[in-house]
Order: sequence, then C-alpha cells, then structure tokens
Amino acid sequence: MTQARWFPPLLFAALAVALVFLLLPIVAIFVDTGPGDLLASLDDPAALDALVLSLWTSALALAIIVLVGTPAAYGLATRRFRGRSLVITLVELPLVLPPAVAGIGLLAALGPNGLLGASLEDAGLRIVLTTASVVLALTFVAAPFYLRQAEAAFSALDPSWLEASRTLGAGEATTFARVAVPTALPGLIAGLALAWGRALGEFGATLMFAGSFRGVTQTVPLAIYERFATDFTAALGLSAVLVAVSAAILLTVKLASGPSGRVLAAR
Repeated sequence: MTQARWFPPLLFAALAVALVFLLLPIVAIFVDTGPGDLLASLDDPAALDALVLSLWTSALALAIIVLVGTPAAYGLATRRFRGRSLVITLVELPLVLPPAVAGIGLLAALGPNGLLGASLEDAGLRIVLTTASVVLALTFVAAPFYLRQAEAAFSALDPSWLEASRTLGAGEATTFARVAVPTALPGLIAGLALAWGRALGEFGATLMFAGSFRGVTQTVPLAIYERFATDFTAALGLSAVLVAVSAAILLTVKLASGPSGRVLAAR
C-alpha cells in the first residue's frame, strides 16, 4: 500500500500552526516590552513584593504537596482497592474546577462561616485574607498536577524491582524511599514542574480566598491584574518576568531530569 504523500506535510503544517498559536502571545509580550520597561517593572517595590511573595508561597505550597502527595501517589499506584477509580477521579476534580469555584469552595470550607471556620476561630487561627490563605489556595489548585503525575510515574515502575527489594529484607517504607522514589524521580520532577507552574500562575482562587493586599496576599498574577487597567506597560513588564521565571523553572527541570525526564501521560 502506497503511503499518501500529502500526509507528512500535513503533520508538519499542523505542528507549525500549533507552535505559532501557542508562541505568538508569549513572543508578543517580549516584543511589546523593551529592556527599559522590563527593568522599570523590576524597580517597582510593589512588583518586587509580589514576585517575592509568589516565589516563597509557591515554594511552600510545593513542599506541602511533595511531602503529602508523594506517599499518597505511591499508595494509589501500588494498591488495588474498591473505589480506587473514584478516589483518582476525586483527586483529579480540582483540575477541571473553574478558579472562581475553587475560591468559593475554599471560603465555604475555611472561611469564618465555613465548615471549619468556627473551629479555626476557636483555635485562634485566622486563614482568610492572610498569606496562609495564599499557600492553601496554591496547594489546592496545584496538588492534582503533582499527584496525578506522581501516580503515573510510580505505576510505570517494574513491580519486580519492588518485589526484589522486599525479598532482600527491605521493608515497604525502605523500598519506597530507596527504590521507588529514586527510580520514579524523573516523573516526580516533571510533576513538580507542572505543579509549580500552576501555582505561579494561579489567579482566581487566590483573589477570592486571599484577596489582593500588597506584601501579604498580592502575588504576581494579582499585581498584573491590578496594573492592567491603569498601566499596561507595567503589566507587560511583570508578565515578561513571570514568563521568564516559569521558563527558567521548566528548563531547570528538563536539565535535571535528563533525556528521560519526559512528562508521563496520565492514564
């Protein structure tokens, strides 16, 4: 059977259209933002406050996600139990929630009049409109990206490696720490990159749950939104900074993961 000559060019044309569509808005940010405007945006104390807040709150959210999500994903990957598909679906649910719904949900759960609001108030904990609420919002929206990727990475492991470790006398905790995690590390790092990128770009849930107060809850996306109507050039400058930071994170992850550090497809 002869191969259709038109099909390979069609593939390249489709790839070219996709690349142009995806890259054009990003390139436009840097074309419209000259070096002087970019440096001016970095000289703005409010912009620096937002950038610092975004970096450290997203890093804290990632630490929480990794500490809790890694063993949780390993449990999902290595256990077969009734209702497992439902659990995975519930883990994935925040992926498809509109940001506004995520913010409303966090308020309904942790706000002053929420499900746990009274208990938190009695314990002397004030969550809403604080930096802690930013961390919780970022954790909520970013965690499913890491959990699903980590579960796929652990599921891809050869079960015989885990069995061999246990046969040699290692307990399950030791097997998890010394065999499963190091072997699945490229996939875990890829999931970390996805989660970090999602956390850095989070806007809607943070705005509704944490508000936008300079130095307290105003992350870079919120600062961009604030400047959008009054100083579009400053908004472009901050956008360029956020794109550069996100690209640096992605490049670092690619280099750290090596040739095998591909994002595993979520099954």
